[in-house]
Amino acid sequence: MTPPTVQEIDGNLESMQKLVGGHIQAIYPFDDPVAIVCNDEGKLLGLPMNHILTDNHGVPYDFVCGTFFMVGLAEDRFASLTEQQIEKYQKKYTNEMVFSVPARTEPHKNHPKKEKHEHER
Repeated sequence: MTPPTVQEIDGNLESMQKLVGGHIQAIYPFDDPVAIVCNDEGKLLGLPMNHILTDNHGVPYDFVCGTFFMVGLAEDRFASLTEQQIEKYQKKYTNEMVFSVPARTEPHKNHPKKEKHEHER
């Protein structure tokens, strides 16, 4: 949950895994030749929500958990982002907020309790 920064990274698998804290997953949610690279098991590991993915109308359809980074796409590999892409996505992620609500382990005290029907007793 820190502002985005521009970094040059070693393009090998080990360094990418180190950045996200595990096995990598690339997702392609944009029309631009850009990928988000994140921890493949971020949701399963309970990593904090970091970014909401939205469709062209701004409707959320998924989210990224944990640290992620963005890369440009070349023919069959990851590549550097262009200056225009850096500016576009830096602006996008600087102004976005994610609201995370912790999961509740017990029913809320104001939540009505489920009553058993006569045939369930």
